[in-house]
Order: sequence, then structure tokens, then C-alpha cells
Amino acid sequence: MIQIAIGLIVAAGFRLASQEWQSVSAIFGMLTSIVITLMLGFGVNRAKNKAQDDPKASMGILYLGAVQRFLLVLSFFIVGLAILKLDPMAMTLGFALTQFAYVFNIRKFNKRIH
Repeated sequence: MIQIAIGLIVAAGFRLASQEWQSVSAIFGMLTSIVITLMLGFGVNRAKNKAQDDPKASMGILYLGAVQRFLLVLSFFIVGLAILKLDPMAMTLGFALTQFAYVFNIRKFNKRIH
């Protein structure tokens, strides 16, 4: 939810400051970030379940997931920038700031656990 809120704030900022197309670009970046965050969560859960049976396979799941997420981000950026002709700055900020929100939220959550 924090990622969505940050992404929408970035999109609203671009909408207020300039053209609508830049806010669409920021939303596309935000959605890219959310998709890879969801993929990370699913991968970690799969790896955790597999770790009980086969720790090596669990690590393989994590590595494969990292490669998949990297390729997916690359694909999303290619589609966004080369095909849809989205604004590079807005798309990158939408992606990066929602990723920072995710990292910040995870760090905050981990501090509460320990």
C-alpha cells in the first residue's frame, strides 16, 4: 500500500507540474515496481517452503527469481520507453521511488521484529 501511495503521489506531482503523459509514465513505473515486488514475495514463499526439503533447490529458486525480475524490469522498460514512448524521467522516478518505499517499509518491518 505504501508503494501505491508513493507512486500515486509521484504521478500527481507530474500531473500538477506538467503534462498528463508524464503522470501516465510514472504510473507505469510504479506498476513495474509493484509487479516485481509481488514476484519477490511469491519467490521467497516458494523458497521458504522448499528449504525444508532441499536447501540447494531453495537457493536456486531465489537466484532464478532474481534473474526473472531483472529480465521483467528490463522488458517493462523496453516496452515503456521504446514502444509506448513514455517519458523516461517520470517512468524512472515512478519506479525508483516506489522501490525505495518498499525497501524503507521492509527495513521498518524488520526493526519491529527484532
